[in-house]
Amino acid sequence: MRCIVRLLAPLAVVFSLPLPAVAQSVPLKGLGRFDGWRENALVGYGLVTGLAGSGDTRRSIVTRQALRNVLSRLGTSVNDSDISSRNVAVVMVTAVLPPSANIGDRIDVTVSSIGDARSLAGGTLIMTPLLGPDQHAYALAQGQLLVGGYRFDSELNQQQRNYPTTALLQGGATIEAAVESALLKSGNELSFLLSRPSFSTSHRIAERINDQFGNGIAVARNADEVRIRFSGNTSDLTGFIARLENVTVTPDVSPRIVINERTGTVVAGGDVMISSVVIAQGDIKVTVTAENYASQPTFLAGFASDARSLIVTNTKLEVDQGSADRSFRFPNTSVADLVQALSRAKVDTRRLISILQAIRTAGALHAEIVVE
Repeated sequence: MRCIVRLLAPLAVVFSLPLPAVAQSVPLKGLGRFDGWRENALVGYGLVTGLAGSGDTRRSIVTRQALRNVLSRLGTSVNDSDISSRNVAVVMVTAVLPPSANIGDRIDVTVSSIGDARSLAGGTLIMTPLLGPDQHAYALAQGQLLVGGYRFDSELNQQQRNYPTTALLQGGATIEAAVESALLKSGNELSFLLSRPSFSTSHRIAERINDQFGNGIAVARNADEVRIRFSGNTSDLTGFIARLENVTVTPDVSPRIVINERTGTVVAGGDVMISSVVIAQGDIKVTVTAENYASQPTFLAGFASDARSLIVTNTKLEVDQGSADRSFRFPNTSVADLVQALSRAKVDTRRLISILQAIRTAGALHAEIVVE
């Protein structure tokens, strides 16, 4: 497939050479995933200690309560009045449990302050259980934090780099409970879920699997799911899935144009077609300038106490019609030819985006426009 990339830069346009549209085969594992093989989110809340006076203040009730609970579990009883240190911060701890995690494996966690701490630099996370959606603890996190920034305050002076209230704990959580991935559904079937739903792609996947494994093995249920029947022993399931993952399929590619208005980037397939269209592009700029003048009645002010200054506003309207007006006529063509022609006419990226959106509204652009 031809591709056009145009970046918003002064007279800087990058195009690829026109190439014929060639469909490429992709392994099945690049088109989606098997239902049941997924990651799981974990979350917990705990305490970070060892901060150099940059922790939560006494206004944070949650911090005092959490610290009191931790100390009580360790056999120490304290009151709120006894807790005045700013070396402690209450944090949220998040992690992702991979589908292949085993008991004893270590995963990375992210620690974020939820109080009014200024920085977590130099802190240590106290043992924190990480819970799944079912409220069961699947991992325990603890260790020294790695903060990619800092913040220092002194005499109303402040220096800060990046965001020191978020830290990373590499390999800081230990898996305590594994998650069983139930890949086989009722009837000994596997469910393959497409990341980009497409009836054409799901039908091609079913055809390719049936060609290689036997007719009737796979059935495309809808645009985002293909059911695959497994008739072997459970011990052979891993090898069967491995062979399925390497089945190559030519996916269906829908015409699409991606526009990023923040950066002025337009990315489109070169074979996206445009029907016959006429484009009239002009530039009219209207400028209104307001000038305020003060009239000072200095002579009358000495004789008339009620005389006041008067503010007079003068406005000036200017209409400037651009000299770069253009009118284009295109027969049935592609986005590649359209963009190259408009570029030679020195139409900038912002106007190009507006033109493409107008052509789409007129029904002459046969592609989906995605605005980011």
